[in-house]
Parts: sequence; C-alpha cells; structure tokens
Amino acid sequence: MSFYLFHGRYSTDALRALVDEPQDREKIAGEMMSAMGAKLHHLFFCFGEEDVIALIEAPSDEVMAACALVVGASGTMAGGATTKLMTSKEAMAAMTAAKAGRASYKPVGG
Repeated sequence: MSFYLFHGRYSTDALRALVDEPQDREKIAGEMMSAMGAKLHHLFFCFGEEDVIALIEAPSDEVMAACALVVGASGTMAGGATTKLMTSKEAMAAMTAAKAGRASYKPVGG
C-alpha cells in the first residue's frame, strides 16, 4: 500500500453548503475510499490556499486516481492535487538504486 497527500479547495457552492449544513466530510470521504479499497487516515481542514489536506493509503495509483476522480467529478472541489508519498524505507531503496546508477550517468556538460 502506498501513501498519498491530497490537497483540495472547495468550490464556493460547497463552502456555502457546509456553512448552511455542517457535515463530517472525513466520515463521508472515508466511507467512499474504504468501499474502493483505500483508507483515509486523516482529513484536516486548514487555513491558506487549501481548504483540506488528507492523508490516504491506497493499494495502487489506479485506486487513488479513482478516489480523486469520484471527488473531482462531484463538482465539490474547485481545485486540488494528489502527491504520492514515500516512506523512509522506500526513499532509502531509491537512494541505494541511485548510488548504483550513478556510474552509468553522464551529466550535462560532462
């Protein structure tokens, strides 16, 4: 399972609906993701450019993309992005592979 960080901005209509009728969006989003084989670990509302940030675990990029498509197709979000995350162990494996691959790389101007 891989981890993903979703950043999103609600549409004006969605924000209006949340003010008119507050809802537990973490529960609702979590149920959808669970039905698709993913797990919503945390959903945070935040200040700044984004309205929400979520930490999600999914078995594949395709499942994560499907979850993002469900939310995007709903019209609820005015924008957003998904970032795939790596654990320290995965990053160490990438560093080890990069060390081995360095010998076959010729840098620009080199």
